[in-house]
Amino acid sequence: MGNIDLIIILTTAFLGSVGHCIGMCGGIVVAYSSTKIDQKSTYLQQTASHLAYNFGRVTTYTILGAVFGYVGQVVAFTPTTKGILFIITGILMILAGLSLIGNIKFLNSAEWSVSKYAWYQNSFKQLMSKTSYSSFYLLGLLNGIIPCGLVYAFAIFAASTADPFAGALVMATFGLATIPALFFLGFITKLLQKGSLRGTMMKLASLLVILYGGITLYKGYNFVAHPQMMKERMDKMHEGSIEGTMTGQFNGMKCAPGKCG
Repeated sequence: MGNIDLIIILTTAFLGSVGHCIGMCGGIVVAYSSTKIDQKSTYLQQTASHLAYNFGRVTTYTILGAVFGYVGQVVAFTPTTKGILFIITGILMILAGLSLIGNIKFLNSAEWSVSKYAWYQNSFKQLMSKTSYSSFYLLGLLNGIIPCGLVYAFAIFAASTADPFAGALVMATFGLATIPALFFLGFITKLLQKGSLRGTMMKLASLLVILYGGITLYKGYNFVAHPQMMKERMDKMHEGSIEGTMTGQFNGMKCAPGKCG
């Protein structure tokens, strides 16, 4: 996974957070802001509470990313199976993008709501009655498992990395990119809740998901159609990374171990 992937993830997640997360999770933010946060407390204390909640969400997303990355690793044990995984991922991401726009009901049919279960409702009520920073963090952990179209889209991509660490990085990046919109919700509620702005942001995020799905689909095609070529490329990349680690570099020039100052 390269820098371009992280940039696309950051951009898509940020746009989606304004267009989608505000609607999905905004109610929870408003609820805990009015119930758990003492408006007489200092700005620093309120900020710490919001950050604890958001980092709770990011923790859940990161764990999910590692799990999906591990599942992908188990499946993608040859270039061909990796290609098939990419193809499936690409198709699912395109369907997810179309669903986020509203053209199809792919995500709606795939969603199951954990919020209907008694254990979730009881945990939510208990955490809402507490004011400690840990309760905000745990509330964020709980919110992270609520079914969400954007989470599904990036979890699918996390699986395509076929690596627990890379999958965790994908979901952590996604989670961090959604923090600004939810963090500042209390300050710019009226602006973020305008239908025209949210609708535009959501469409842009959905188009990026579809575009990245197409790129992933093409990548999968290359793995299936040219497995040997892709294997050689992966081996060269791996050898290059090992060589760079072993020899080191100084001002663009390679040098022997221990000779770079």
